[in-house]
Amino acid sequence: MAVTVTEDMVAAYRRDGAVLVKGLWSDWVDVIAAGIERNMAEPGPYAAENLKPGEGGRFFDDYCNWQRIPEFQEVIAKSDVAEVAARLMGSDTVQIFHDHVLVKEPGTTKPTPWHQDGPYYFVGGQQTVSFWSPVDPVKEATLRLVAGSHLWDKEVLPTRWLSEENFYPDPEAYMPVPDPDAEGMRVLEWQMEPGDAVAFDFRTLHGARGNTATARRRAFSLRLVGEDARYVERPGRTSPPFPGHDMRPGERLREDWFPYLKRADA
Repeated sequence: MAVTVTEDMVAAYRRDGAVLVKGLWSDWVDVIAAGIERNMAEPGPYAAENLKPGEGGRFFDDYCNWQRIPEFQEVIAKSDVAEVAARLMGSDTVQIFHDHVLVKEPGTTKPTPWHQDGPYYFVGGQQTVSFWSPVDPVKEATLRLVAGSHLWDKEVLPTRWLSEENFYPDPEAYMPVPDPDAEGMRVLEWQMEPGDAVAFDFRTLHGARGNTATARRRAFSLRLVGEDARYVERPGRTSPPFPGHDMRPGERLREDWFPYLKRADA
């Protein structure tokens, strides 16, 4: 494994729910950038523009495209990401959940709202990891994460980014979205070079400022799960929805849709 995952990094990941992995995809920046451009030119069915009329810039995101974008397939299959994920999660197996592209063009003042990914997903378990990696240098527009939020007793209410409506019909089952800066929470953020990655638990609260710089902020995310991940039912349509998956609560994610990148017996 070319990327070294130290014991301190594993401890930080378990304690804080997030850790910086320097150079995870430093050899793959051009490939990822080409995949992002292909994704933007040929958006999938879940592509979204996340700005209201009158808001400046452009905030594009899209997910679940790795099977049709060869650049993403190559990075997932040939990089060290599965081994890094296994170490951080403490799992002998690694399955792909989905990919996600997020692009903030220069002059995009809209922030990414504070949220946890887990409540949007139909996955439950302690062994999860998302890698967020820019292909442009980032400073103020970097990912921001609340340390230890993956250990909170209650999940944060998921909302729709554009309309700001509640995602599910029972908001009482969730805690309101906090204001980490106003509430004095410990927020982790790193200035990052292309190919660096933040690894974080699906339950870690995170967000990002707008991109007021003169350069683009293109980021590629990859979401992976470990051996204890199981399908869970949510009180509404999940994001991503994966229609027709036919899984039942407590089952492992079906291998034909969510392939293994690493097996315990491999």
